[in-house]
Amino acid sequence: MNDVLQQLANILEQRKQEPAEKSYVASLYSKGLDTILKKVGEEATELVIAGKGGDQAQIIYETADLWFHTLVLLAQQNLSPDDVLNELERRFGLSGLEEKARRKS
Repeated sequence: MNDVLQQLANILEQRKQEPAEKSYVASLYSKGLDTILKKVGEEATELVIAGKGGDQAQIIYETADLWFHTLVLLAQQNLSPDDVLNELERRFGLSGLEEKARRKS
């Protein structure tokens, strides 16, 4: 895993143990799954809007926000970025159509 992802994943795990008033991430955890999912949805929408606008800097910024909040969701669900990277690796070399068809069975 990329060093930045690993460092961030470690910090997100640590934030689960911290009081919510001291950390944005801890406050998300304390508010629960619905709040985290709402943030992921908001960030995804902002990325779509940025993509439509075509501003590369804004696309990068919004992608970072979406990835960050997705990593918060993974940590909340006791998953790691490695779990996602392993799934991407499993799919590597498959056509997208073939991979999608396999999921239905």
